[in-house]
Amino acid sequence: LTPGSANTGATFRQTVLGLKFDGPALPGGGKASGSIYMDFWGGSAAASNNLFRIRLATVDLAWKNTTLTVGQDKPIVAPREPTTLAQVGLAPLSGAGNLWSWQPQARIEQRIPFGEETGLRAEAGVYQTSEVYPSGSPASFANTLERARPAWQGRFNFYTGPENRRFEIAPGFSVSNSHVAGDYAESRLATLDWFARPVSWFDFTGAWFHGQNAAGLGGLRQPFSILANGAVSPVHVNGGWAQLAFYPASRLSFHFYGGEEADSGAGLANGSISRNLTYAGNLIYKLAPNVLAAFEVSRNHTNYIEQGKRFNTHYDLAIGYLF
Repeated sequence: LTPGSANTGATFRQTVLGLKFDGPALPGGGKASGSIYMDFWGGSAAASNNLFRIRLATVDLAWKNTTLTVGQDKPIVAPREPTTLAQVGLAPLSGAGNLWSWQPQARIEQRIPFGEETGLRAEAGVYQTSEVYPSGSPASFANTLERARPAWQGRFNFYTGPENRRFEIAPGFSVSNSHVAGDYAESRLATLDWFARPVSWFDFTGAWFHGQNAAGLGGLRQPFSILANGAVSPVHVNGGWAQLAFYPASRLSFHFYGGEEADSGAGLANGSISRNLTYAGNLIYKLAPNVLAAFEVSRNHTNYIEQGKRFNTHYDLAIGYLF
């Protein structure tokens, strides 16, 4: 294993500012609402060039059992993510099992109750992928890549139980094509995410995906390979993450999480990533009603084709103020 370079630093760029609004009533007993969340992660790290960046922005038109949402958010098939104050500018476990890219989309949710505390939330919609060109592929084809493509996605969340004893499981799918070099690479993903709270002081959360060409949704940036004969070959992927959370006191919580993405496929160039694994643990303490302090230790292992393995360890101290 080759360790990464050591460095230290601090930043306010991960500060997130958000606005919410409640809009007018809609015909049929509905209501409009919306939100926008921004940070300072745009631009460069130079003090004079920290630009606002839109993270999430949605408009919701909601009725009793139906909600129509338009805006920018995570993929429909991957709404959950680990709990951390250390990884904010980029979503936690980026490239290590968390499909996270914040992209434009439109979706509809239909809520179907089976009882007072049991039911189904079915979501379907179109998500705009963010296509990337993999390193190692012929540079002559880079300009032929269509940078954004529609992905048809669906997710079906079955739930039961009250808030203090909650269980949810949600299968899903994502279907799209990457257009490049006069050809295309299929993106076909099966997904599953879950939430389990058997007792009030413990949660088990996670997500999993399997298929091919996940880069456009926030996976590793190697969606396909262009072979010597000019054929486009999608990269096969397996990935996911899980988190254990403990709440021993009203002000204190512990979170232990880890995730991995493993890629394989014909034509992956030397230096491509075959496996990226990250695991971490943190504690978050509420110093005051609006002040949080957190300490986190994380470790990343990356396997490069023909170039060995590298690892990095991070120690993060974060202070957050909720307003």
